[in-house]
Amino acid sequence: MKADPRPPAHVAHYVEALGRDRAIRFLLEFGGAELYIATAPKGRSRLSEVIGLDGAAALAAIAHLLPKRVPTAKPWIAQCLRVDGLNVAAIARLLHVSDVSVRKWLKRLPAGTFEDPRQMRLL
Repeated sequence: MKADPRPPAHVAHYVEALGRDRAIRFLLEFGGAELYIATAPKGRSRLSEVIGLDGAAALAAIAHLLPKRVPTAKPWIAQCLRVDGLNVAAIARLLHVSDVSVRKWLKRLPAGTFEDPRQMRLL
């Protein structure tokens, strides 16, 4: 496994506040929808269920930097999932897109970012 792809600017704040894995979980759950982030989360919201109370508090601290509508960031999520070892079909099912879209997004990965464990080494 190699280094993670750099998050695009529109999701960088989410990744900085939550970390890569929780940010992906958050984006998959709330991406594309408007989301109210309470200034003092109490742990009773769907947001707290998905990313935890500490994650909701981290987002509340940077809420002034975030847009009302949560971005989807599907190309970046697809690249991260590929680096984690998921195959194209699994990524397509998870993101509710076609395998053609996933392959197109994965072409943007820098060479050597992903090593397929099935591929034999040359030397």
